[in-house]
Amino acid sequence: MDPASTADLGVAPVYRDDARLQPLIGPGGPFEVEAVVVDGVALRDFVRAPRTIVDVFAMGDAHDALVHVVYGDERWTHGELRARARSLARELHTTFGVRAGDRVGIAMKNLPEYVIAFWGAALNGAIVVPLNAWWAGGELDYALHDSGVTVLFADEERVARVVDEGRPCLHDDGGLQVIGVRTDRGDVALDDLVTGDPIDDAVIARLDRDDPIVLMYTSGTTGRPKGALITNRAMMANLWNMAFASARETILAARVPPPPRQSASISAAPMFHIGGVSSIIGGPMGGSKIVIMGKWDVDEALRLAREEQVTGFGGVPTMARQILEHPRIKELGVDVRTCPMGGAAVPPDLPLRAVEVFGPGVQILNGYGGTETTSAVVTNVGFEYEARPDSVGRPNLTGDVKIVDADGTTLGVGEIGEICMRSPQVVPGYWNDEVATKAAFRDGWFHSGDVGYVDDEGFVYVVDRLKDVVIRGGENVYCVEVEAVLHEHPGVADVAVIGVDERVMGERVCAVVVPRGDATVTLADLRAFATDRLAGFKHPEALYLVDELPTTATGKIAKRELRARIAGDDDRLERRW
Repeated sequence: MDPASTADLGVAPVYRDDARLQPLIGPGGPFEVEAVVVDGVALRDFVRAPRTIVDVFAMGDAHDALVHVVYGDERWTHGELRARARSLARELHTTFGVRAGDRVGIAMKNLPEYVIAFWGAALNGAIVVPLNAWWAGGELDYALHDSGVTVLFADEERVARVVDEGRPCLHDDGGLQVIGVRTDRGDVALDDLVTGDPIDDAVIARLDRDDPIVLMYTSGTTGRPKGALITNRAMMANLWNMAFASARETILAARVPPPPRQSASISAAPMFHIGGVSSIIGGPMGGSKIVIMGKWDVDEALRLAREEQVTGFGGVPTMARQILEHPRIKELGVDVRTCPMGGAAVPPDLPLRAVEVFGPGVQILNGYGGTETTSAVVTNVGFEYEARPDSVGRPNLTGDVKIVDADGTTLGVGEIGEICMRSPQVVPGYWNDEVATKAAFRDGWFHSGDVGYVDDEGFVYVVDRLKDVVIRGGENVYCVEVEAVLHEHPGVADVAVIGVDERVMGERVCAVVVPRGDATVTLADLRAFATDRLAGFKHPEALYLVDELPTTATGKIAKRELRARIAGDDDRLERRW
């Protein structure tokens, strides 16, 4: 590509022209960027970010004595977890034959072993496949087949879903080898693989910048999950952009940097999310502490935050609201330095409440992006977030945003259209799905399916969704996937799935059903029917029974009309219009 084609990739004026930021982004600065071309796409990328996650793992040598993971009464240092990961890496290489590019799956709840399994696979250059621990057996089976996982780390519950249900993946040529975690099930126990000699440094994978490292599945718009293939470049850009956002806000807000202290956060959101994977990969960089909660409970979260002296306390809007509105939150007695919120639309009152609760020195943080963009390409931090709590922020240092109409024409300031993002954080496409890849990734831009606009200062606002999706407590539920299952119910003649507003979870999954003949359809019946087919968070939580579904002039179900007819109705269960 002609270097001239990268001419428009200079740092955005909002950052470039601010003299206060030059120590960060100027020549020789930690966040200096350069123009690069990846797969024919002109991008900006960081000059001094680590090249690969293996390089990041090596940075952990400086923090071996620090506690890395807390789980109940267990306390694991960086050194202890890293030593086990190195031993596991050797066993995966010698006994299981794992090599660069092979897929290694992880299906378990949040446990210290998640960190060990991740790094054991990564040191061999394997593509780690974090599987949704809430998935039913059929969903797990599909992803295992689609990704071609050959080695799977699984806890008791996930082993049961895969092994006891006789999933075909166990009987393919070559089979699937299951490593049991805190269970005597599986082909071998993880505990038997982490006490031997470490992997030889000469055997550790030598990865390239654009090699894939993680395959993350998202709920599918066509009823099947799609795998987003994340590269080293994407993950490093994500971590460096988050660091820049924090450093930038500290300078622009003229904050006095607080005394150095180990960063510590509560890990209640699933580690199989992009945020969880990012925290695992970023852990060795600064020696962070992860306090794992097996199940979310706000009272327990406050206790752990106090005892472990967390520096970052927040989460998806559901969790953040419970924290910030807890009657004893003012008694926390902890110097909370950051309050991250995201994973779903953040109500504008939440960031303002966070400043009120934690004080003016707290850095509130929101981001916009997703699995396909390796987390946030747009961020809103600190005083800018306070001033614009209804915005998701400005593009990151290496990110670009444009708004397009239905024909793909770029729109101007304030005009509403589809939000598209370009960044080294954007994944190259979907695994084994050329059709979906072509639909969502065009000329280096990821078409988000969200509707919004950009104001004259570069702040991005999300106003609607093009995709037929419900966001429940930070989890995406694609309506077509749930509809496909409910259509199989013998008492259902027709069904539409929509989201209904709910203050704590954000939205709930609502099924609008046309019963078949004289069949009796109940919410409990639909949920039971979905149990072995869908993860629990996808099950309908509200039910309306109707004689017919409204349709558009083209014969499609008029979901906008359905939402309008339900809006404001508090008694949603088993209602008939």
